Amino acid sequence: MKQVFSDFLNLFFPEVCMACGNSLYHGEKVLCTRCLLKLPRTHFHNHAENPVTKLFWGRAPIDYGTSFFYFRKSSKVQHMMHQFKYNNRKEIGVFCGKIMGMELNNSDYFNDADFLIPVPLHPKKKIRRGYNQSEMIALGMAERMKAKTDFNTLFRRVNSSTQTRKSRYERFENMNGIFGLRDGYNLEGKHVILVDDVITTGSTLESCALTLLQIPAVRVSVVTMACALQ
Repeated sequence: MKQVFSDFLNLFFPEVCMACGNSLYHGEKVLCTRCLLKLPRTHFHNHAENPVTKLFWGRAPIDYGTSFFYFRKSSKVQHMMHQFKYNNRKEIGVFCGKIMGMELNNSDYFNDADFLIPVPLHPKKKIRRGYNQSEMIALGMAERMKAKTDFNTLFRRVNSSTQTRKSRYERFENMNGIFGLRDGYNLEGKHVILVDDVITTGSTLESCALTLLQIPAVRVSVVTMACALQ
């Protein structure tokens, strides 16, 4: 009966792929099979010295970095990310997070992670948006990894202005000193993965990483859903 009702609803409100907009077939969720196979993957998680890791050289001593999709303007990945970030499609983050978690489990660089920490939003911004997109990704990853989520230790002190149209230096200045720690003793000696949706200049993740690296013997890596490196 549940399946009959679902099929009936799909006649009038068909579920569509969040990347290409085509109708989903029975059994498909969030992404159609074609997009699941064809969206541009980076495979950075299989290489220690990849462009995301190198972005932090001389800036923050992270262990490793990776992104899963290449982000290009007017692409299917951009359409998917827009739906996720601005149109209340939280399921995109959880779904992609599960895929990311499964692949990180098979990576020599990320499979020993202890905690997943999403880049925090300021409470006012989180209330306005309704959710933190990075938390959705981390929740999906946690379903496929041994690592636990930590949404409390790292927090945002300041509701900073948007990073859009800022230069790399301006982005760093905009992020300087805006994150803080609540305790952090539980992270001592642990491998922590910072999780975000998109990386461009890395300024936000750099600030987060430097804050977490104040914790004794902590190791920090960075994982994002997409990269638009400049």
